Amino acid sequence: MHDARVLPGPSDPPPRHAPELSECGFYLVIRPDGFVLHMSASAVHLREMRAQVFKEVCGAGAGEGVADAARLVASELVGNAVRLCGPWAPVVVQVAISPDQVLVQVHDPEPAAVPKRRPRPPGNDKSESGRGLWILDLLAPGWTVRPTPVGKQIRCHLPYEGRNCA
Repeated sequence: MHDARVLPGPSDPPPRHAPELSECGFYLVIRPDGFVLHMSASAVHLREMRAQVFKEVCGAGAGEGVADAARLVASELVGNAVRLCGPWAPVVVQVAISPDQVLVQVHDPEPAAVPKRRPRPPGNDKSESGRGLWILDLLAPGWTVRPTPVGKQIRCHLPYEGRNCA
């Protein structure tokens, strides 16, 4: 299981900070298998986060289709955090890439609002909400929510065997 690679091990080189991308509310740490981004949720930071997800996943050789899926999943999860916690909420986005999957994790400070799976896509009621979780179910079946001491973390495993474009 890929979860053991989420935290660097003793044989991993130390993570490096990307000072060229640091600004108020946006702190990026590059790891051997991906990155960890601490950010205040804003439109500008969301754009930069999406670009970083795509760049890292493609750079690891997973292919554009997988990178698009990872970018969409991360974007949906951060968007949900903003709807729950408001703009400028502190969010942590972590992406870890292995030979057969991409793990996208988003941590937000709201422990009580746990997303619920939907058995089918939203109907034709023209509602603007509820579609993001259905997208998660399609792209990252089996996503999980874990409580943390300061909120919750949503973990999405995106397998890409057979979807690799590289």
